[in-house]
Amino acid sequence: MNSKYSKIEYEAGACFGSCPIFKITINPDRTAVLEAEHFNFSKGFSKGEFDKPREGTFKGIIKETDYNKLITLLDNLNVKSLNEKYGERNVTDLPTSHLRINFADGTSKQVEDYGKRGTEKLAELYKFFEDLRHNQQWTKVN
Repeated sequence: MNSKYSKIEYEAGACFGSCPIFKITINPDRTAVLEAEHFNFSKGFSKGEFDKPREGTFKGIIKETDYNKLITLLDNLNVKSLNEKYGERNVTDLPTSHLRINFADGTSKQVEDYGKRGTEKLAELYKFFEDLRHNQQWTKVN
């Protein structure tokens, strides 16, 4: 594994409605951890969802084709040149995403995006992460 990314992490926060709340961490060997809080697997919105326990922690191995697509998406973003923060704070009730990238050279980059629409390429990356919750094989570990 000769990746320039030593750890890739995406976290999606809460919004006023039923935005999925989760964090996914992916390593260069394609092993991944999905920490699912709420609204990841349920259909429809219920305020009672917040009273339920978190959905759980899951482990999996990202399919090679999907991992390669992720690397391409990141490479096309030129991660190190991204802003630290995106989003229009005058609008309320939107979800915030956090993209944290650790590079093999020891550097790292964090991007906070209120509303998840920082750039078109970032929005595409977020959708990719959100799709991973459903198009990979996950095993619940707790």
